[in-house]
Amino acid sequence: MCDYSLEHLASRPAKVGDKLVTTNFNNAITRGFAAADEPNVAVCLRPGTEIAFDADVICDPALGFLRSRALDDRVARFRKVNEEHPHAHHDALEFANGRVVLVTRLAEGQHASVLQLPASARETPADAAAQAHAGGELPADILG
Repeated sequence: MCDYSLEHLASRPAKVGDKLVTTNFNNAITRGFAAADEPNVAVCLRPGTEIAFDADVICDPALGFLRSRALDDRVARFRKVNEEHPHAHHDALEFANGRVVLVTRLAEGQHASVLQLPASARETPADAAAQAHAGGELPADILG
């Protein structure tokens, strides 16, 4: 779910409505997403997750002496790339125009919201009830 270089960090899966920020994590060699209210916890996106940025996306250049560039786009779908190379960055965003950008190339400090999770990652009411029951709590609508 999270890029290989973020595996040693505290993390959690993304949820619909999460407010994210692009972050340079301490002791990591890549950027990723953190929840705006949990800056030290990586938020892992599943392929197919749709996110919307608050402003046009800004990407840092591959070569440090070039200028950052703004993309004329705010909505993207998360996907994995370079999966045949185990030590390459895999986390990427695909924009409507077909452009694919590695998450590690996103400028730090950009804000986005999770719009939609892929169908396989959606939790049903029955899943939520089972999870709450296993934790000793029942959702209010089941308590009657």
